[in-house]
Amino acid sequence: MANTDNAFGFKPVQHRNGAPYNGAFRLYSTDDATAIYIGDPVILSGTSQTVNGKIYSDVNQAATGDVITGVVIGVQPVTQDSLRYRAASTIRLVMVADSPDLLFEIQEVSGGTALTANDAGLNANFVVGSGSTVTALSGVELNNASEATTNTLDVHIVGPVQRDDNAIGEHCKWLVTLNRHQFANQIAGI
Repeated sequence: MANTDNAFGFKPVQHRNGAPYNGAFRLYSTDDATAIYIGDPVILSGTSQTVNGKIYSDVNQAATGDVITGVVIGVQPVTQDSLRYRAASTIRLVMVADSPDLLFEIQEVSGGTALTANDAGLNANFVVGSGSTVTALSGVELNNASEATTNTLDVHIVGPVQRDDNAIGEHCKWLVTLNRHQFANQIAGI
């Protein structure tokens, strides 16, 4: 069975100790020139915004090699007609899962040599892709051409997602942790 090709970025699923992810997040502000989608990794920008009388630290979409603050799980609506993603150059509050002990599901990129079960335990980078203005989901995917023991790569590959609709090969869904996290130490590969 072929895996579906539906990029969604990083989706938090559980904590490293096996506890389920309960939807916890912290609010951050964002207003830079790059749109932010649900599932996008973000970094602290070093600035802040005052929104409704409260001060929030700003985040921007992360790139490969950045030290990640967390992953966007939602965008706070302003009105009932608000976009579900944050359009470029608009001030919005984003909900960020920023716990350093989260496991995320992420889809492997198209093409290249697909990762194998033996790649579990290695590290890899992610690839930033265009998010969808229809689904509001990120286009970020796991780079299958970067796996190595190098602990400065973006993520640590835990293993394939164990589901009937997922198989090793193109577009496989993988469980990963963030190696380069703002609030944690880096993890060496095996």
